[in-house]
Amino acid sequence: MRIGVISDTHVPISSKDIPRKVLEEFKKADMVIHAGDLVELSVLEKLKEVCGNVKAVCGNMDSHEVKRILPEKDLFEIGNFKIGLIHGYGAPDKLVQRMNEVFKKDKVNLIIFGHSHSPLCIKENGIIFFNPGSPTDSVFAPYNSFGIIEINDKIEAKIIKL
Repeated sequence: MRIGVISDTHVPISSKDIPRKVLEEFKKADMVIHAGDLVELSVLEKLKEVCGNVKAVCGNMDSHEVKRILPEKDLFEIGNFKIGLIHGYGAPDKLVQRMNEVFKKDKVNLIIFGHSHSPLCIKENGIIFFNPGSPTDSVFAPYNSFGIIEINDKIEAKIIKL
């Protein structure tokens, strides 16, 4: 399964829309995941137009409308793998530790999160921590980015620079 991963789009604050390159890549995906801070529901609708299978959580900058519709945390399985999805919170320097704590009892293989705008793909204690970064805001990040995750008999995750 090919999964397009995005977070911190901040539409229409940081950008009027999701970058075209991201949408083109997501057309090739079996699923799209947004890890929060969409800001407006139009982002979710745009992703659903590109790929009918979309999972998303709300973030701290999302509108009340988005927060009313989307959960703060999601837990689901793809194949033999358990995946945790959350936006994240607090200072960026301890984000991985906080995300680990949130999903500690869930025995996940992969945690997808956002919040810091900084792309990250690391494996600690058998868990992959994946932050796709932001495709629209580089104030807190070295570059704009999104992610692609391939799940078959293993999980392969990569950051794509824009």
